[in-house]
Amino acid sequence: MKEALLYTPLEDKKVDCFLCAHKCRIQEGKFGFCGVRQNIRGVLYSRNYGRIVAANIDPVEKKPLYHFFPGSTAFSIACAGCNFRCAFCQNWQISQLDFIDGEPGEPSTPDKIVTLAKESGSRSIAYTYTEPTIYFEFAIEACRLAKEEGLRNIFVTNGYMTPHAISMIRPYLDAANVDLKFFKDSSYKRVCAGHLAPVLESIRLLKEADVWTEVTTLVIPGENDSSEELSGIADFIASVGKDIPWHISRFHPDYKFDRYDSTPESTLKLAYDLGKKAGLYHIYAGNVYGWGQDTFCASCKKLLVKREGFEIAQLHVRQGKCAFCQAKLAGIFDIDSFRA
Repeated sequence: MKEALLYTPLEDKKVDCFLCAHKCRIQEGKFGFCGVRQNIRGVLYSRNYGRIVAANIDPVEKKPLYHFFPGSTAFSIACAGCNFRCAFCQNWQISQLDFIDGEPGEPSTPDKIVTLAKESGSRSIAYTYTEPTIYFEFAIEACRLAKEEGLRNIFVTNGYMTPHAISMIRPYLDAANVDLKFFKDSSYKRVCAGHLAPVLESIRLLKEADVWTEVTTLVIPGENDSSEELSGIADFIASVGKDIPWHISRFHPDYKFDRYDSTPESTLKLAYDLGKKAGLYHIYAGNVYGWGQDTFCASCKKLLVKREGFEIAQLHVRQGKCAFCQAKLAGIFDIDSFRA
């Protein structure tokens, strides 16, 4: 256990947690909505601190991040739990675990994670698979140490964090991929047990804080695949930054949505066209093959990054610029541009 960050003690041994947008008021002995932060005698503890449920070496493109050191690997970890209850979660076996009934995961330390990341040859550590916000105490310590050792830090997140959390992690966070699951608050509430507004605010704040940000939408038939909703998502992203890459991913049946159909490629192509109409420079299709993975210059339109699966087949970027017309390409493409 580790005493939690971002909470306020109250009378009668209650506490207010303001790590995520649920902002739980937690009675003595009880857990927050996440099921991993517990009030013990008026002190809030992170029960999942250092309890690793997944650790892998992944291509950074798998996060997905297409404009952040393409071709590199990210040492990817997770602790159990989530502050959402997404019925379509594709990592539900670990994200929907809690500490109310057990203590899932193997103990580790920030030092060990950073050592393993360096030994793997990875350029970054990704806090992913579950929601990194709810293992914030472990993540921020690992992030701080990683920066000292020359590694970069990535959050793959649902964006349901508070401005306080973003402000605290900002000095150590280099990139984030934020899931923007719906553009209707009613859908967030019904399917995920959350709300839309905090996610939109997080995307804005991360962009303003100069954290390299990409956005992913899992396109689910009958849930968020209408032209109206996809246009709303694309228009919002463009309003924050037309250079923010938008990943539109094909859904496959899983968890409680196991009777849904997979997303037709025609729907992804519709989303792609709507993204272009909104003015987005970079749109990518996920979980499909043969199209939607390559990066083109927003200025001269030439091919800059050719991808084959998660492999980089061609890279025509020099010091963060198009090798053909010298236009700056949004993102972090080499160590020199990062340090600049």
